[in-house]
This record gives sequence, structure tokens and C-alpha cells, in this order.
Amino acid sequence: MKLNEKSYLNIEEIISLPTLLDTNISDNGKNVAFVKRTANWQDNTYRNHVWIYEKDKGLRYPLTPRDIDSTSPSWSPDSRYIAYLSPVGDKGNKKNQIFIKSIDHDSGVQITDEEEGVSKFKWDANSKGFYYIAQAKESEMIKKRKKLYGNFQHIGKEYQNNCLYYIKIEKLIHNYKFGRIEKNDSASEDKDEQETSAVYQLTDEMDFHIHEFDISNDGEKAVMMATPSPNMEDYINGDLYILDIKFGELQKMNIDKLLGGSVCFSPEGNKICYSASIRERDYYKTHIQDSTLEIYDIYHRELIQPLTDFDSTVIPIQWTAKGIFIRWQNKTNYLIGLLSEDGTMELLSEKADSFILDASITSDGNHISYNKAITNETFEIYLDDKKITNENSFFKEKLKSNREIISWQNSDGQEIEGVLSTPVEFKRNKKYPLLVVIHGGPAWASFPIFSDCFNEKYPIEQFIEKGFIVLEPNYRGSSGYGNEFLTANYKTLGTAYYDDVISGVDKLVDKGIADKDRVGVMGWSNGGYIAAFCSTFSSRFKAISVGGGITNWRTHYVNTDMPYFIRMHLGNNPWNDPEIYAKTSPMTYIKSACTPTLIQHGEKDARVPTPNAFELYQGLKDMEVDTELVIFKGMAYSSDQPEMNVAIMKQNLMWFSHYILGESRKDFRVL
Repeated sequence: MKLNEKSYLNIEEIISLPTLLDTNISDNGKNVAFVKRTANWQDNTYRNHVWIYEKDKGLRYPLTPRDIDSTSPSWSPDSRYIAYLSPVGDKGNKKNQIFIKSIDHDSGVQITDEEEGVSKFKWDANSKGFYYIAQAKESEMIKKRKKLYGNFQHIGKEYQNNCLYYIKIEKLIHNYKFGRIEKNDSASEDKDEQETSAVYQLTDEMDFHIHEFDISNDGEKAVMMATPSPNMEDYINGDLYILDIKFGELQKMNIDKLLGGSVCFSPEGNKICYSASIRERDYYKTHIQDSTLEIYDIYHRELIQPLTDFDSTVIPIQWTAKGIFIRWQNKTNYLIGLLSEDGTMELLSEKADSFILDASITSDGNHISYNKAITNETFEIYLDDKKITNENSFFKEKLKSNREIISWQNSDGQEIEGVLSTPVEFKRNKKYPLLVVIHGGPAWASFPIFSDCFNEKYPIEQFIEKGFIVLEPNYRGSSGYGNEFLTANYKTLGTAYYDDVISGVDKLVDKGIADKDRVGVMGWSNGGYIAAFCSTFSSRFKAISVGGGITNWRTHYVNTDMPYFIRMHLGNNPWNDPEIYAKTSPMTYIKSACTPTLIQHGEKDARVPTPNAFELYQGLKDMEVDTELVIFKGMAYSSDQPEMNVAIMKQNLMWFSHYILGESRKDFRVL
């Protein structure tokens, strides 16, 4: 096929691009499981299916039928069985339960029957049971109160916390059939002497809310990363707990740091590894969080920081016989390696052009599987560095934009990087209309790869086909560029972001490849906030799209589910420092707004609630600026309906094509 006969991916094809995630390798190194997410247009939903790769047979196939979703695959330690989560229940009220399956059998066996579903699970070391996290049942007191007075809640006082449970499955596996499960609340009884089908609650729902956990190889201890409640405001009060599983004794570690990521035991069970802030937690009540890796010796109560000179956020994945398997971001690369306690590291991936989304390793440290994308490609699964999928065949007979990393300096002299997407037949002596697509976070980044999981709102390939070039800036506060850059947006939100964006625009204008009179900007979440700031603060843009964006920090503070995040970035609450809240809010500059602005927002977005959208919409209308507000019913940050994502993308394509290219938008409200 000739070049001029090919086309770029259309919007439906962009949304249909499969997403790979959750790779897991069997401990014998022979098999890999992973999840493939695809759009099901017939049912207007996304489907997740576990896939299996058998190395000896060279086979790759789905584990469950097309109409049964499955996620979170995990091989048993003896490599004989694969466990996964699958939703069970009535339509509209399905909850994830643990299933197991042998790759030699056709049907899976349901293991759990939790009323609120299972969120995370791990095999025990002998492949005879599961530890898992599930939400505690509603208390009898609340049930009684509902019956007497109706349904209401004391905000900030009443929660259903996540608890840790254990279920023994030895006979279930042996018989390969499902038996009814009975709850047993006695955590201290020897679980080996109990009925096979019993479920044991190991933590009390009144103690804390568990986010992450690990089990020692001898099965004697559990380590849990937990907060007092599921309330996002309690994030800053998180701690680590060690549970003696047999005797039910609980020890709080009292680590005075902000915790994040995951936690894992050493093979001997005497040490734990986790991500933590560099300073004590009180500092982060009014400052942006940074992080490092810590190792804690449980018995000697000694703390080790093996990466004192490593300027990046590191996530421990698993502690193997060869060291701690870790993953970290380096600019627009995500890398993996093995870390020893003395700080030496063995890199297990390429140093450049390598974005590893997730990875898995055998307990001996000899075999790995990972999910990786390189520049201008989408993700593929690898086993010991051999590619075992072929997802990039999706682009066969299609044109693809070229994505490259460029850099420029902002007005403060800081180097800013970004991803520039250009057409196949790019002419460097031509001035192109330019669109700026801004990532959320802010502690995230844009990457030069193809993946719908990072950009489900803006159809870059269709922008390219229309004749635009696209810039995605990694503004200050983005992850991957060191802790100093990560915290460089402290108390400078809005103006600093705008400077990083507009200096990138000016760089492309100065190079002669961007037309300064045909520039648009868009973004979602924190990217939507930056787009909103551009809308009211500047007259440099021809069109703007604000997706799920913050528009007034003061009112947002009392509506969001995580006000602590705002205090971290602005240094105080709005009552003690109203000036910083005004200075950084797009609504402060509403009288200077003049740019046509599309506003898109999810109706159920708890992180950035809809009052932000309505406030900007009313302000722009009062200033007689062209604007449209679209509220997507039932949607939070993202939609689980492919057709709704089509509408979001088409609205953006039509908006910028109209105001920058002069095309009609007469059918805009049909979408």
C-alpha cells in the first residue's frame, strides 16, 4: 500500500487499541500470565481477560471465555495453578472474587464469596491458601439504625475498613470443586486444624484500613501498610503494622514518614522494604511529598536507606534471593533492577527508550517477565527479554505519528522536556498549527509511546491527520526528573505551569515549525487545571479544552476528597492564606478571559467535583466568551464506556478544528 493511501488511526481505532497490564511469571520461569483490556463495542464496555503464555509449548491464549472478565493473575508458588479475580453477582452489583484454575482444566473454581468483593490477594507459601483484603461488613449497629431511622452517615466518623483474611483451599484444589464458605473470626486458632472451607478474619475492622500487605515466606507474619480509615485525608497518618498470624499479636511500627507504593518481606522474614518520604511526616502537612526506599530490620529495629544518592521515586516489587526487585522512573523511561542492601544495583532493562509498566520475577531472581513499550510503539509482554506478544501488529497498514523528546528552558532557566508528535511527512520549513496536550498528576509525565491507558481523552493521531503537530510538556512537578523538580511547583501553581507551557510553545515558534497564531491547549485533571489557567490568564491561544479541571482552589478545597493535597502544594489552608489560593486560581483572572473554551467533566468525579466546571462556565458566559459545558453522566475521572470516550474525543477534535482550522461544528451537540 502506498503512503498516500494509508491513514492514521481513527477515534474508534484509537479506543480499540488493546492495553496490556498485570504481568505475572510462574516461579519455575516457564509460564506468564497477563491481562489484556479491549473495547467491546457491542456491549459498550471494556473487557479484561487474563491471557496465558506457555513457554514449552509456545502457546498464547485467553484463560477465561470472552463473556467472563478476569484480572490480577497470580501463579501458585508451586507453579501448578493460576489464581485471578473475576466479578460475580447480579448485573450492576458484581464484586470481584478469587478463582483458581489449572491450565490443564477448562473451568475455574470460585474460592471466595465476599459481600463487598476482594481487592487484593496473595498465595501462601505452600500453595494451600490465600491471604486477601476485603471490606468489612456493615456493623450490626448501623444496620439497626437504618431500620429505625433511615440511611444517613456521620461524615468522618463511620467507615467500612479493609481487613485481612485467610482462606485455606487445599481440599478445594484437590477436589476441584467449590464448597460453601463459612466465616470464622478467630484469628488466633491454628488455621491448619480448621475446616478447609473456613475464612479467618485476621485483623479487626476497627483498627485500620489496609492498602498494601505482604506475607513472610514461613507464613508466620504479615506486614500491612494501613491508614486509620479509607478517608483520603488519613493518607498522611498511614503506618506499617506487623501481625503475628498464629497468635494474632499486632505491632505498630511507628514509622514517622509518609508511606506509599508497596511493602515486601525479605526471604528470611526478618526485614521489610517499602517506599517512604525523606523527611518526617509533619513536614508534608504543608509541603510536597518526595520519597526514597527504606529497609527496616524488625528484630534489631535498625533502619537502612540503601539509595541515599538515588534521586528518583523507587517502588519495591519483590524481595528475591538475589536482591530487591525494584522499578523506578528516569525521565520518560521506567526501568527495573535488582538492589542489594548495600545500595549496589544490577540494571535489568535498557537504560534508555524503555517504559516498563509492570514486571514480575521468580523468587530465585533468575527469571523475569515485564510489560514494556519503546518509542513510537505500544506495550508488549516479554519473558526473559524475549517478546511473547505482537500487539503492534494493530498498526499494520496504518500511518503513525512520530513521537520524540525535545527540551527547552523556562524563564527560570530550568530545562523542561516534552513529547513532540509530528506527521510522517513532516516538513521542518513549514509552520504547523500547534496543540498542547497537558498530562495530569502533577506527579506524572507524558511519554513518547502509544497507549490508550495514558490518553483516553485526546485523539492525537486524528489531530495529526488534521494537520496539527502536538506538544506534551513535562512541566515542573512532573515525576521522573528528580525530587527537586518534583517539588519545584510549590506555591507556584498556575503561573509556573503556564511559564513551562508557553516557553515550549515559543521554542517551536522560534524554530519555525509552529504558527504562533494557531495554538490550542487542553488537559484533564491537573492538566485541566493548567488549561483553565491558560483560559483566563492568557490571550495566546485560539481555543482551549478544560477536562475535569480545578478552577477555584478555595471552593475546591471544601469539595474535594483530598484537601491535604492542596495544603501540600499551596503550603496552607485557604483560611490562613487566602492570597495564595487567589493567586493560583483561574477564576481570579476571569475578567481577562477571551479564548473559546470547551469544558468537559465527569458527573461523579470526587477528586475534582463538578462545581469547578460550573464556576468556570458561568464566569466565561458572564464575560461573553464562547464556551460549552458537557457533563458526562455517571462518569468519574474516566468512563468505562467506549462510546462515551468516542464522544469526548470527537468533541475535542471538532472544537479545535473549528476554532483553529475554521471547520464547521454544526453537529457538535449531536455528540
